[in-house]
Amino acid sequence: MLLEVSVKNLALIEDARVELKPGLCAWTGETGAGKSLLLTALGLVMGAKASPELVREGKEEARASAVFDLSDPLLKGEVEAVLGGEIEEETLIVTRRLGAQGRSWAHVNGVPVTAATLKALSSHLLDLHSQQDARALADPDRQRGWLDAFGKLEPLRLRYCEARAVHAALLQRRRELVESAEQRDRELELLRFECEELAAARPVVGEYEELQREARRLANARRFREAVQGGHHWLYEADGSAVERIQKVARDLHPLSADAPELAELAETLERLADETREAAYALRSLGRAWTDDPRRLDEIETRLALYRKLAGRFRRDPDELADHLVHLQHRLDNLERAAADLDALDSPLNAAWNELRQTAADLSAARSRAARVLARDVQNHLKDLALPEARLTIEVATAPLGDNPTMASPPEHGVDRVEFLFAPNPGEPPRPLRKIASGGELARVTLAIKTVLADADRVPTLIFDEIDAAVGGRLGASLGRKLSELARHHQIICVTHMPQLASFAAHQWVIRKETRDGRTLTTITALDETERIEELAAMLRGDSVADGTRREVRAMLAEARGG
Repeated sequence: MLLEVSVKNLALIEDARVELKPGLCAWTGETGAGKSLLLTALGLVMGAKASPELVREGKEEARASAVFDLSDPLLKGEVEAVLGGEIEEETLIVTRRLGAQGRSWAHVNGVPVTAATLKALSSHLLDLHSQQDARALADPDRQRGWLDAFGKLEPLRLRYCEARAVHAALLQRRRELVESAEQRDRELELLRFECEELAAARPVVGEYEELQREARRLANARRFREAVQGGHHWLYEADGSAVERIQKVARDLHPLSADAPELAELAETLERLADETREAAYALRSLGRAWTDDPRRLDEIETRLALYRKLAGRFRRDPDELADHLVHLQHRLDNLERAAADLDALDSPLNAAWNELRQTAADLSAARSRAARVLARDVQNHLKDLALPEARLTIEVATAPLGDNPTMASPPEHGVDRVEFLFAPNPGEPPRPLRKIASGGELARVTLAIKTVLADADRVPTLIFDEIDAAVGGRLGASLGRKLSELARHHQIICVTHMPQLASFAAHQWVIRKETRDGRTLTTITALDETERIEELAAMLRGDSVADGTRREVRAMLAEARGG
């Protein structure tokens, strides 16, 4: 439900705030007072195109905001799906700012969003109807949606969508296999050759780097051997070796430790150092014996490294990546070889999916045809209450049955039916599409009749009717008001009207006036109490000169509207 509308610096509206209530709400006022500006503000909130000309003269920006109630869990879930995240609050604040230079900004609960997001949100929150807006009625998608909602066909439509998705996925897979058959054969030949060539080399992860290290050691074996043997000699074997000299110093210090105890620790440290140096010398001797020249092994390694480098250039990979690349090529080869078999294997599931899709589409078409007859009958009954007793509404469900070929393109997401509402206001006239209805009054009444029938199925909480009474005589005002009041049991209704007969059915009424302050024209919006309502309705009925008789007439009109 729409809880509040706030407008600032939008054309004639300097600063206005309207707190809305459930039920039927009437916005009344003289032509040109600014009622349309409130709808313009709501249009901005709904993501309509913004024009800088709407910014009040002398102001830098205009602002329109609306507060919606999200206490309905289903509605909240729909809004969260559009926004892509959870909403902690039970209200939704939608704000649109419009700069005088043409820029505009949109926010939902303080978070920046695009105008496209506002449009997506509005389809769940508001539904605006005006005499000039015949597109909504004429849109086949909208009409099909109404029919499905009325017939409670959503489960069947979802079943159709699931069957369509299964068929579409299988069909796409088949197309990919067919289109890639020649290319696949060429790629298979190349892959088999590459796999054989690379597999013959038996690359191993890490082998190339290890072979490089071994080659360097073999190539430098003599230098390494001389270095370690020399180290062993000077550390241990030579006259005056490091071990010998360290031991001598330790021996010289020991006799002195009795008079200089601090030397005892140093002597022990030197003895340990002599032992460690001796161990290091032994290790060097062992390494020297291990490093021997092996020309044959070096040739083998160089040959292996050359093969790695050749294959690395051939496949444009680092040598250490060749083993993983072989796994990748073998995986690709396996996939392509399976693909050829997959094409034949697809025939059976594709046929089954197509048959399921055809049956589901036929079931949906039959259900729509049945629902269309009932919906048309119910709308016609309501049209009788709106002074169109001879009018006929026909809902045409044109079906394009699916053929026997499962390789045909998948049908549209909504089904194989084209739904169109046809209307004949008078006997003897052929039914015509709603978009071709010439009379605005007839279009308004058809809109209201359809919305009344769809009241239970239509989940949009707030419906706005902009001058639905235009081109309709005063005699029909009460009929329109009665229908709107009936519709208000299921929705919040906001009705912009000039007709007192219609406004009398409202549970709440606001008057929009144009005033002049400090030489500037501005629009004000005022909620009316019971006394003020009587005065406003009397003025709407008889003009500025309101007599007691007119007030009595208004009271009687209100009593009748309220069932008194």
